Amino acid sequence: MTKVDVLLGLQWGDEGKGKIVDYLAPKYDVVARFQGGPNAGHTLEFDNIKHVLHQIPSGVFRPDIQNIIGNGVVLDPVIFKKEIESLAAYHTDVVKNLFVSKKAQLILPTHRLLDDAQEKAKGENKIGSTLRGIGPSYQDKIGRQGLRVGDVLSADFKEKYEVLQASHKAKLAFYNYSYDLHNLDQAFFEAIEFLKQFKLVDSEYFINEKLKQGAHVLAEGAQGSLLDIDFGSYPFVTSSTTVASGACTGLGISPKNIGEVYGIFKAYCTRVGSGPFPTELTDATGERLRATGREFGATTQRPRRCGWLDIPALKYTVMLNGVTQLFMMKADVLNNFEEIKVCTHYKLANGKETEELPYDMTTDLPTPMYKTFKGWNCNLENKQDFDHLPQELLSYISYLETTLEVPVSIISIGPGRHQTLTRNEVVA
Repeated sequence: MTKVDVLLGLQWGDEGKGKIVDYLAPKYDVVARFQGGPNAGHTLEFDNIKHVLHQIPSGVFRPDIQNIIGNGVVLDPVIFKKEIESLAAYHTDVVKNLFVSKKAQLILPTHRLLDDAQEKAKGENKIGSTLRGIGPSYQDKIGRQGLRVGDVLSADFKEKYEVLQASHKAKLAFYNYSYDLHNLDQAFFEAIEFLKQFKLVDSEYFINEKLKQGAHVLAEGAQGSLLDIDFGSYPFVTSSTTVASGACTGLGISPKNIGEVYGIFKAYCTRVGSGPFPTELTDATGERLRATGREFGATTQRPRRCGWLDIPALKYTVMLNGVTQLFMMKADVLNNFEEIKVCTHYKLANGKETEELPYDMTTDLPTPMYKTFKGWNCNLENKQDFDHLPQELLSYISYLETTLEVPVSIISIGPGRHQTLTRNEVVA
């Protein structure tokens, strides 16, 4: 019986998971999403075309790979339909190779309206939600009143829909929120009929049977570990379990069946939306990182906040996830920096220094303490292997490996598939 390898982000999302899943996909028979929803934006670039996937696993462009939307995902049928239709130009047989868990929760139009109403009600304390209905959908799941993909096959699905919608309308009335549901409902039920053409499966049986058959499975995470509902910078987090344990609950696999844990991080840090960000740069350097890295949200197009790499945060997420291999993304964004800084520890408001993430960074943001590295200050475009990277970059990587106690197996030096350097003896 084979094991499931897990790939996830170690920061606040947007680390480059889509590119790496697409790059690693030929090693796997199955790629499975295990949490999140259309708030994800996994960007892939190949054949000089940029692709952004929101709910569909990033193995979809590889014709020999089966893709699973797991039970831990919240699925918006309307966005799903649009996303599938946008793939038609690439001649990908999505119906054949995409499987949807019957236990995945559905996002209703009123979930999106509630998301907007609740966010507006928070005023200055807003979370920075993508307004895709993710939070309200997970609320209904935990409240045991949500609708699941498997419900669309029942004869009384519309009645179930109307019951849940009625409870949402009562909440919207509380917020004094104005809306018109006619067109939204029509688009929703058209999308439900579209969804029915796909293979709706008991995905926990499906994936475990694949493991028994010796298939190689990659679990694809969304968002990032620092946005985890339990371990992230609460309350400025997402609504799901984004760490490696989420693959077990989001796919129905045993912890003993987890194999490699690939942790992806940028050579610097970014964050979208509100919440604490100790190493954030609000000066010209931060603007330079944003412009060079094209740091705008794949889903929302919001400008990302940018800052230096945060070692305490990385150590924390490496520990939580049991990371076995590190993949460093966007090294090329730092090409023209003469000096590069890394936060090694924090100074707290009481003057104490620590290498651990404080319980509450919202009230008292810790002060980052930095170590400065000499930049490589050259173009990496034509580099084809690790051995030919500039010494300054190799020293940067060596420091991270020593500090994090995990090998860096892949380094990305550009958005394209070919701009990915691998230490073949390390990657499984």
